[in-house]
Amino acid sequence: MREDVADVLIIGAGASGAVMAWSLAETKMRIVCLEQGPLMNPLAYPSTTRAWEARTQDDFATNPNVRKLPQDYPINEENSPIKIANFNGVGGGTILYAGHFPRFHPSDFRVKSLDGVADDWPIDYATLAPFYAENERITGVSGMNGDPAYPRDNAERTPALPLGLAGDTLAKGFNSLGWHWWPSDTAIITEEHDGRAPCINLGACGAGCAQGAKGSSDVTYWPHALRAGVELRTRCRVREITVGNDGMATGAIYYDGDGKEQEIKAHVVIMACNGIGTPRLLLNSKSSLFPNGLANSSDQVGRNLMFHPYSWTCGVFEDEQDGFAGPHKLIRSQEFYETDQSRGYVRGYTLEIQRGMPPVRTAHTALRLGMVPWGEDHHDAFRRLFKRTTGMVAVCEDLPEAHNRVTLDEHLKDSDGIPAPKIDYTLSDNSRNMLDHGIARSTEILKAAGAYEVYSEAPIPYGGWHLMGTARMGKDPANSVVNEWGRAHDVKNLFIVDGSIFVTSAGVNPTNTIQALALYVADQMKSRLANLFD
Repeated sequence: MREDVADVLIIGAGASGAVMAWSLAETKMRIVCLEQGPLMNPLAYPSTTRAWEARTQDDFATNPNVRKLPQDYPINEENSPIKIANFNGVGGGTILYAGHFPRFHPSDFRVKSLDGVADDWPIDYATLAPFYAENERITGVSGMNGDPAYPRDNAERTPALPLGLAGDTLAKGFNSLGWHWWPSDTAIITEEHDGRAPCINLGACGAGCAQGAKGSSDVTYWPHALRAGVELRTRCRVREITVGNDGMATGAIYYDGDGKEQEIKAHVVIMACNGIGTPRLLLNSKSSLFPNGLANSSDQVGRNLMFHPYSWTCGVFEDEQDGFAGPHKLIRSQEFYETDQSRGYVRGYTLEIQRGMPPVRTAHTALRLGMVPWGEDHHDAFRRLFKRTTGMVAVCEDLPEAHNRVTLDEHLKDSDGIPAPKIDYTLSDNSRNMLDHGIARSTEILKAAGAYEVYSEAPIPYGGWHLMGTARMGKDPANSVVNEWGRAHDVKNLFIVDGSIFVTSAGVNPTNTIQALALYVADQMKSRLANLFD
């Protein structure tokens, strides 16, 4: 049988794997990507059916323990107040994300120097700025230039999404308090872009965008990568990364869609499996050379898990708002982003303004929070809420702590018998104080905007959308897993490009930074092709 050999093996076809496939394709190397989920069919998205909300609690739920699809793996998350949100398929988490697409601030790379906490990144904002710009151009981002919370940037944007009734209402609340707000940078196009049609305000962004207006990586990077000759293999679940006697990665063993064990050899292996999947695979890749898991001489693989704890605050208004029609993210506020010690915590958060909830979620949430009773007043109470709520979440910076980690469960396994990840995570006092501050300020904004009733929750229990920090980047091999351009300290032909390499989490959604980092790592690799493993 002919040996299966790739020049570059990418594991994971989500946000960062797609970027690497596209960027490295120009080298004309043989690039193979293994993805444990399927290629998505937009015609099968929940948003194409009237029962779309029901499916967001079933086969399109954000939590894999709820979905339980063949491509999912179970996660032991009993020891975490925040549950995991991911998606397995070409496009990864970008299939279900809302498309909020901010950059990190320059300060986010220097938290140790500025605030005496965590660690500084080995790279800075200026290093990533051209890669942010390239990613925004390829993805297609709507927004408005000139946000005073950021340095002058080089982004190409389509016109900002309309603020609508909810945006106008809450903007007035911010204005009355004199607090910062700005139209969100959103990976949802408002004009035709790269053969994709603009947003039609369907409002089901979190259940896959059948219109193709949302910049999920299956419709942005992957079509170009495939045309350039990259081979994408779906329904392929990797069990372990193999290594040779010299300690270099030699490829991977995986199970195909029929459950048959396969092996592929590779000269370079790139991990792009997210902040849970990457440490899981590294820890499962044990050998005599790496008894504690691959690339784990520092004992940092799986440690420093960061989520972004979310608070949610919702206001009820007399006047009708937009309901759920249109993209979810309208406005961002970074009034409370940088450290102010008088607030009782370090670092800060972004307020993301959201439209109202669709009908089923309105009813479900209202029942859970006691906003709608059973019995005689049930329908009238629902009518007072539906299309009359809007609110915001506080995306709180989560500082890295070594005890927040991913390990392997001793008993739980996936359908191929591979040990499942186990999450141990506690909410720090700093995060708790930040959440409380976010709820208090959100309540002020909503009341200033005219809300007569306000509800809140923190942390959002199923809010583990952002999976970061479990194989962090750094110059010192003793306390990091990869170097400043994504290469594993222990294994010179192994690279990691997903959110696990984050040193800190910042207070914004990470996808734009994940993809900018992947473009940067790919650029570093291409510039070193002649002596890549020196």
